[in-house]
Amino acid sequence: MPDACASSCWSGSRVPDLLNTGGSHLEGLSSVAQDYLKVVWNAQEWSSDPLTVKQLAGRLGVTAGTVSEGVRKLAEAGLIDHARYGQIALTDRGRQAALAVVRRHRLIETLLVETFGYGWDEVHEEAEILEHAISEEFLERIDVHLGRPSHDPHGDPIPTADGEITIPEAHLVSDLEAGACGIITRVSDAEPELLQRLAAAGLIPGAHLVVASRDEASALMVIETRGHADLGEGQSVSTPFGFPALRAVWVIPG
Repeated sequence: MPDACASSCWSGSRVPDLLNTGGSHLEGLSSVAQDYLKVVWNAQEWSSDPLTVKQLAGRLGVTAGTVSEGVRKLAEAGLIDHARYGQIALTDRGRQAALAVVRRHRLIETLLVETFGYGWDEVHEEAEILEHAISEEFLERIDVHLGRPSHDPHGDPIPTADGEITIPEAHLVSDLEAGACGIITRVSDAEPELLQRLAAAGLIPGAHLVVASRDEASALMVIETRGHADLGEGQSVSTPFGFPALRAVWVIPG
């Protein structure tokens, strides 16, 4: 994303009215502004850690100076709260706009997997493009066609058209002790190659896992999984993973 995008984040110089009841929460926002809001949401959806300009720049792949300008404009539009040198947070209006983009992204990912046969490691970049190109009418038809799914292929919850979202109280597998068990509820899609490795070991949403062992010295855990489609009933597979890989997997009790 080139730095020049910072000067064209918004359509014209007017502040977009995202509370216009006759239009979308995204009305008046360019795709770049939408991306900023979505990335802020994604960074804070599964983490309570503060988000800084430097961290946001890293996620967007642009310079800190570019992000500072973009954040300033979003703050002027009433979409972001940001104290100088402080953390970045969405306002209520910013949250609704972010969730509208997230809804598009996750429904498109689900469509690509369930209807067009994409792998779960292939859909993120496609959705990044398509989420800005479809109309609200087409989005609604996708939702109906898919049976109004509650989660995308990675287990991330899909916001409703009204901007409602339910995030489960989940725990990182990397934080679990030996003997702990749970049901996988979410896998980060940040690294496609890691998604392939995790899927091969049965670490997919809905699968049951047990931490067979945990070794702090080697930062290695052995994970036993059941419920993998390629396994027979009652069968399991055990696979070693380093702590960093398992920071991409969340479980709920079960």
